[in-house]
Amino acid sequence: MTPRIFTVEQANILIPTLDEILEQIAAKKAAAQVHYGKIKLLDTMWGAEIKKASNPDHEDFQQHLDKYSAIAQDLEALVQRQITDRGLRFPYGGLEHGLIDFPTTFEGRWVLLCWQKGEDQVNYWHELDGGYAGRQEILAEHVIYMGGEEDLPDDSALGLGD
Repeated sequence: MTPRIFTVEQANILIPTLDEILEQIAAKKAAAQVHYGKIKLLDTMWGAEIKKASNPDHEDFQQHLDKYSAIAQDLEALVQRQITDRGLRFPYGGLEHGLIDFPTTFEGRWVLLCWQKGEDQVNYWHELDGGYAGRQEILAEHVIYMGGEEDLPDDSALGLGD
């Protein structure tokens, strides 16, 4: 399967939606952190004893564990549905820092448009192995050549093919 190829314009159209999605992700992460904190506190207080049904805090521990697991599953489904299924990807550390990459083509090769939460539009791109440190500003002459399907590069270079 050929990955979706984004133009700069298509990427920019998604920015308001991505802002909303990242807010939802942040809210879920905050809720998960509350339950995780309670799990850690109870585990610290009781150690392995918390897992015994006879423990007075066992039910509370289990409820927090269940809620934490449910939120983690919701978060995973949200990322899959709203990010991955759109053809987007989080680079390493992207979830924590609000970074999203949009696959595109430039001069016959795969590159990534790079956006970070707080930026009003996609202003940067980088090579597949360039990461955040390798971000380059998108110039007007780049926009013309980015996202073209002619001379489509090999899918395997991007790592998103079948």
